[in-house]
Amino acid sequence: MPEAPLDIPRTWAEFADPAEPGQRFRVDLTFLTSSWTCIFGAGCRGIYADRPDDGCCTLGAHFTDDDDVERVRAVVAELGEDEWEHHPGHGKRGDKDPSRLSAWTEKEDGARKTKVVDGACIFLNRPGFPAGAGCALHQHAVLTGTSPHAVKPDVCWQLPLRRTYRTVELPDDTSYLEVTIAEYDRRGWGPGGHDLDWYCSSNPEAHVGREPVYRGSRAELVELMGQAGYDELVLRCEAHLSTVRQARAAGSRKVLPLLVHPATAEAGTVGGRREKVKRRRGSSALPDGANEPAHPVD
Repeated sequence: MPEAPLDIPRTWAEFADPAEPGQRFRVDLTFLTSSWTCIFGAGCRGIYADRPDDGCCTLGAHFTDDDDVERVRAVVAELGEDEWEHHPGHGKRGDKDPSRLSAWTEKEDGARKTKVVDGACIFLNRPGFPAGAGCALHQHAVLTGTSPHAVKPDVCWQLPLRRTYRTVELPDDTSYLEVTIAEYDRRGWGPGGHDLDWYCSSNPEAHVGREPVYRGSRAELVELMGQAGYDELVLRCEAHLSTVRQARAAGSRKVLPLLVHPATAEAGTVGGRREKVKRRRGSSALPDGANEPAHPVD
């Protein structure tokens, strides 16, 4: 199926952040009500054609700040060699800490990121590994009953959600902080994003979620917006889907492209589909109703 174009019509909503005076959310209802879901292990073709099993883990993940590094580092200390294919070990004398930064991170243009080992992120377990293919951090979270966003690098659990900030200056010399929650499309990867061989957020093959994004990615959105902000988002997403249902009932095909993400429309999954997405054996899965977060780089 053809990939949706980048510059599509979108429906946006704005509202005050109930928890933060002087802050407003601007949300992309078109993507947040789409049926996108991560299909790693269930049809994902990877960002590079010659490495389809990597998903978007090929380049490694850049960290946003020291807190991001330390959160992941704490999980690294818990990972066993039976969980992590590229576990760095404890050194020849057994006296080295596997969670030491030099064992699993590297610098690229001065920025810290996860190491790339044999062509992909050091945390990516390859097909055939007994614990299963996929992110070792993600699988550890599932095994321990932890939300994956609490153990993975920020860029990994957020994609394809994108949070950005800007200060809006008003005519009366006042201002507010605008927090935008939108789709992390190809352009979010920088100029190289246009060269990716496949990318999920705009591809109908990945718009097969059992729930719309705002429901399936609830944990991630609450982390990005806070519970009060998320509750306000739900009201607007539900209202938007109600408008979509009314337009469909009226047979208004001309209106739908303005309301529905074209990849969701192409996939025929408006409002989410209810069937379970089949995963290949060995890939990790989340509880029913959840959209598995992907594994991006910055």
